[in-house]
Amino acid sequence: MSPPCNIWWAAPVDPADGPGLLNLLDAHERERLVRLRRAADRARYLAAHALVRLVLGHLLGTPPAALAIDRTCRCGQQHGKPRLLGVGAPGFSLTHAGALVGVAVRPDGAVGLDVEHVRELSDLAGMARHVQSPAELARHPGSADPSAFFTTWTRKEALLKATGDGLSTPMTTITLSPTGTAVQAWTGDGAPDGSVWLRDLHPAPEYAAAVAGLGAIAPAVLEADGNVVLRAGA
Repeated sequence: MSPPCNIWWAAPVDPADGPGLLNLLDAHERERLVRLRRAADRARYLAAHALVRLVLGHLLGTPPAALAIDRTCRCGQQHGKPRLLGVGAPGFSLTHAGALVGVAVRPDGAVGLDVEHVRELSDLAGMARHVQSPAELARHPGSADPSAFFTTWTRKEALLKATGDGLSTPMTTITLSPTGTAVQAWTGDGAPDGSVWLRDLHPAPEYAAAVAGLGAIAPAVLEADGNVVLRAGA
C-alpha cells in the first residue's frame, strides 16, 4: 500500500514576524523574497517555503536549512518546479492564494497542489476558454460561475504541477471527465505516459483546491494544520 500524501495548510507570515523562518531559506529563496514588491506576496512566499523546509526536514531527519532544493527548468534557468536533490527524494508541491499557503509531500512519487481564492472575474467567459478544452466547452456552453471555474482551474493546475510542466502547458490540452474528478483525455507534448489521479480539497470557505499525482491508484490524502509547524520553526 502506498504511503499517504500529506498536505499542510497555513496562513501567510510577515517576514518581520518570523525571523527564524527567514533563516531557513537558501540564498535563492531570500533573493526571490526580497524582490517581491507587495507585502502580502512576501508573507505568502515566506510561509510556503519555510513550511516545506520544516516538513521535509522532519520527514528526512535533516536540518531544514540544509536541504538542497534544485529549481532547474528545461531552459537551464532556476525557475522550474522545485525538487529535492538525491535518489528517492520525496516529491513535494507548494501553492498559495489569498490568506492560504499549502504544501503537499508525497514520499514515493510526484505530486501537484493548487489552491485559488474563489472570486468574481471581469471576463469569466474569456478565461474559461483558456482553461476548458474544446470537449469541455461543448459539454458546458456558456460562461461558468466563479466556483465552477476555479474548481476546474485548481484541478488542472494540480495535474500540470504533478508533471512538472506547470502553466507552460495549456490547460486546454486536458479534458476532465463529466464529474471533473478524473482525466478523460490529455493531448500534446506535456501529456504523461501513464495514469494520473486527482482529488478535490476544501481547505477553507471561498477557496477551491486540488491535489494530483502520477499513478493509477490515489494514495490516502491527509491534511494538517501547518500553522503549528510554522510557529515551532519561528
